[in-house]
Amino acid sequence: MTTLVTGSAGHLGEALIRVLRERGENVVGIDINASPFTDAVGSIADRNFVRSCFHAVSTVLHTATLHKPHVATHSMQDFVDTNITGTLVLLEEAVRANAARFVFTSTTSVFGDALRPPPEEPAAWVTEDVVPIPKNIYGVTKLAAENLCQLFHRRERLPCLVLRTSRFFPEEDDNAERRSAFSDDNLKANEFLHRRVELEDVVSAHLCAAERAQEIGFGRYIVSATTPFLQGDVHNIRRDAADVIEERVPGTRAAFEKVGWQMYDSVDRIYVNAKARRELGWRPRNDFSNIVEAASRGQDLKSKLAIDVGSKGYHAEVFADGPYPVENA
Repeated sequence: MTTLVTGSAGHLGEALIRVLRERGENVVGIDINASPFTDAVGSIADRNFVRSCFHAVSTVLHTATLHKPHVATHSMQDFVDTNITGTLVLLEEAVRANAARFVFTSTTSVFGDALRPPPEEPAAWVTEDVVPIPKNIYGVTKLAAENLCQLFHRRERLPCLVLRTSRFFPEEDDNAERRSAFSDDNLKANEFLHRRVELEDVVSAHLCAAERAQEIGFGRYIVSATTPFLQGDVHNIRRDAADVIEERVPGTRAAFEKVGWQMYDSVDRIYVNAKARRELGWRPRNDFSNIVEAASRGQDLKSKLAIDVGSKGYHAEVFADGPYPVENA
């Protein structure tokens, strides 16, 4: 049987295909853009194209999407067409082809304004129980696509698992203030405390989800690096994160001083991956302590898989004020 991977020209799609092919599995990659990992070029909103790719497909790993970096450069209709209509077409064709499982790559961006506690409030401890409040068309359409997955499980009994991934792209940060305050490696290392995940771990989460989908049926899971923080830290990390970090990961201060990095002063949210580890049997290999150790040894912070996939950018054009234009909203 065959695994269909959408978004095969993207970071995650390529990474999944690399790993699946190394295992000797049958895999078909589709994308709107040609790439060495794309077997068929076309839009996931094109039913005839999608149907032609469903020969002997048992597993769908749906990573194709318009992302946050496209919010200011693409129309809302573009987001609806790709993220909602494209997902609907894939779900319908998966049912038609009697596929056994469907794994949908979503995003922690669906939480939106639920991640913005006022300055005097404790950090947000973000589990799957937090009610999403999308703040842009990206979050709205990804949440709608999640709900389509739930609908197809309920109506068609298609096993569908939703993975809400945190940041894993290697491109520089879109926030000019953060870019000026931290070097790129420093910023990404800090994010492993609460809002980043390594690409190889995102891949393993998808493979775990595919293995467990029929047993579970439907579920939503946060896929982020395991935080060293405890829930009782949510007050202190808002006021003096550096002391809490040193307490939870001893030696961080010295390691950061060695490489000329800065620790966080404050953390406003923590993504909690406990449900994914418990129910999917997912065992992420990379966390903040590993990153600190790698930095202190002068090693690359990225996994071999992430290095092999590399940086892809978000647009064909180059922007003067950051990796992509940011919508003021």
